[in-house]
Amino acid sequence: MKNPPAKPSQLITKEFARQLNVNYNNKKASLTARKSQKEDANAIWYSLEELENYIHYIKTNGAKDGYNVDGIRFYFGVYPDDEKHGEKAGLTTLFLVPTGKKIENNTAKIQSFALVQEAVSSDIQSLDPMNYGNIGRPPSLLY
Repeated sequence: MKNPPAKPSQLITKEFARQLNVNYNNKKASLTARKSQKEDANAIWYSLEELENYIHYIKTNGAKDGYNVDGIRFYFGVYPDDEKHGEKAGLTTLFLVPTGKKIENNTAKIQSFALVQEAVSSDIQSLDPMNYGNIGRPPSLLY
């Protein structure tokens, strides 16, 4: 490999990841167990192809909407207790929302360069979030 990728600065140890997963299961499981006989998801999986397609979608459509897409925010959610959601009703989900900054025109950029540098990325409301990852099999997968 000519140019190996830089090691991401956000990496955590496997032990810490395991502890986060155990903490989530201990706290969430007690809440879910009281309400449902179903086992809740504790992990969500997306294929590389799904993620790459979503990234391409948000970059392309974000640019069309005048945004510089710079990330993805992951939100936890719970499906409504409604029969149309079938076996997912009342269970945990994870959905992705693109983030970015509105691109200013050249004049505004020059006048407010310092403000642009400090602007915080926000959720891009004009682009659709992504959901429906796979909880994997078996659903009781532990890290």
